[in-house]
Amino acid sequence: MERTVVIDCFPESLTRYRDGYAAVVVDVIRATTTAVTGVAMGRRCFPTPSLEAALPLAARLDNPLLVGELGGNMPYGFDSTNSPAALARRSDISRPMILLSTSGTKVLHEARQCAAVYAACLRNYAAQVRFLEARHPNVAVIGAGTRREFREEDQMCSAWIAEGLMNAGYVPRGEQTARLVERWKNAPVDAFCSSKSVEYLTNTGQLTDLDFILAHIDDVSAAFTLKDGEIIGVPA
Repeated sequence: MERTVVIDCFPESLTRYRDGYAAVVVDVIRATTTAVTGVAMGRRCFPTPSLEAALPLAARLDNPLLVGELGGNMPYGFDSTNSPAALARRSDISRPMILLSTSGTKVLHEARQCAAVYAACLRNYAAQVRFLEARHPNVAVIGAGTRREFREEDQMCSAWIAEGLMNAGYVPRGEQTARLVERWKNAPVDAFCSSKSVEYLTNTGQLTDLDFILAHIDDVSAAFTLKDGEIIGVPA
């Protein structure tokens, strides 16, 4: 049976991949990097699509850590923006994390009706490939998108995952998939730094997150699946 991989973007694209596809959600700056970092450290992580969903969940959890942003701003009452660098410095790992973001957590929420859902970033892209090729014949790699743009960091990570699957025998579906893999397959790790997302980090004094991302490439050997509303690490 032919195995296929497709690269797409934005929450609404998930309606095309609910039948028989594993969805891999990519939001390098910063939601999936924050989620992977937290769970890899041993923290529980619950992504939520909205503030309205986050607050009732917080009431049900024991002393949760509220992490996230909406439109670039940390919501009132939250403990931290969705900064992987800041999260990595915290020692209160026993506190479950509620994660909210403008784009990434919404895509994770929309992907729930797919055959399986994974959160991936540059920290675990290679492990994600190994996990997928052993389990899923059809894979949709979905960039979160920001302000209706498929940002360079998500293009690159998505392309690297798709390239790994193509090297394992998967067939690219659609012109965009082949084009993005060709564009990014030999790119250095900092090739996405012209992105508007990096410009935002620069303008808001949050370059520690860019430094963190560039210093943590392919250093986590696990996939991270969404199950019953929680992101769980599974060895690749």
